[in-house]
Amino acid sequence: MQDFTPRLRALRDRLEEAAGYLRVAELRGRRPQLEAELGRPDLWDDADAAQQLQREFAELDDDLSLHDGLAGRVDDVETLAELAREEGDESLEGEIESECTALEAEFAALETRALFTGDYDDRDAIVEINSGAGGVDAQDWAEMLLRMYLRWAERHQMDTELDSVNEGTEAGISSATFILKGRHAYGWMRSEHGVHRLVRISPFDNNARRQTSFASVKVTPFIEDVDDEIDIDDKDLRIDVYRSSGAGGQHVNVTDSAVRITHLPTGIVTSCQNERSQHQNKDRAMTILKAKLLELERQKRAAKLAEITGEGAAVDFGSQDRNYVLQPYQQVKDLRSGLELSNPDAVLDGDLDGLMEAWLRWNRAGASTVG
Repeated sequence: MQDFTPRLRALRDRLEEAAGYLRVAELRGRRPQLEAELGRPDLWDDADAAQQLQREFAELDDDLSLHDGLAGRVDDVETLAELAREEGDESLEGEIESECTALEAEFAALETRALFTGDYDDRDAIVEINSGAGGVDAQDWAEMLLRMYLRWAERHQMDTELDSVNEGTEAGISSATFILKGRHAYGWMRSEHGVHRLVRISPFDNNARRQTSFASVKVTPFIEDVDDEIDIDDKDLRIDVYRSSGAGGQHVNVTDSAVRITHLPTGIVTSCQNERSQHQNKDRAMTILKAKLLELERQKRAAKLAEITGEGAAVDFGSQDRNYVLQPYQQVKDLRSGLELSNPDAVLDGDLDGLMEAWLRWNRAGASTVG
């Protein structure tokens, strides 16, 4: 009879670790409070607050159900193994082996959650893409990155709100901003912050020469309730209203009332062209600006700005954080985590989980070393 004791002990240890990073004790204490708040008759007087409470309760319920389900399965397989051992029943080995293997795989997938330790990892994310060196190829590359992230969001059933897209001079886009909404959206997207380099045979070169192009991705936690924390002087703002020059709905339903806000002291620019009115576009651009200013303040302003948002960093040779090579060989390599993949087509189609998880582990290891 095979001895399953070491594997069962390891599963029990992983279950206890899961209770920690899922914050099970905290969630059990929070549940009755949420149930009371959700039962208030005036709940929907503030629709936004009500939706936030519903979202928090759904996530809490999912996490507790997940933990309790795993706990029950670990209990069951331990009981089954003890029964088989006491009765010397080798016919149960296959069932025990199968359930241990399944639980090990589920814990491995769940343990990614332990990597979301940042202050805002559970928030939505503001994602900005800007083309860099490489001319029209770089603008095409920026559009490829936008598609990649939208496909990734779709795979993960996350919502995306495309707030602005500026078309390129000949093809692609010069810039785009979207908000990613979903569980741990910022925690996942932090890995994409940086300079992305593409090497390929240029489709825009009549001589079919290899071209290197660059685009930057900037990721900021999206925090809407910051009015009490960020005070913006109107004199520090330049607000421009313009007619958006989109490609007739290719990316957004363009309007004649796009708004661009420049925060003069920091040079931060936000824009929105996706809402129906100039007033709505202005409100959305201002919300994004406040979120970016809060993040800037949180990171001790100027000294941390280049590190957090990439402002001032060249989007050019030698500055990249991740390489995507389509010719003369096939490779995606993240220069921070060191992960190399040989399937760039899959990555560009939104298969980013491996790269994101490798970065999260690299980042946590670096934080542990520094700490």
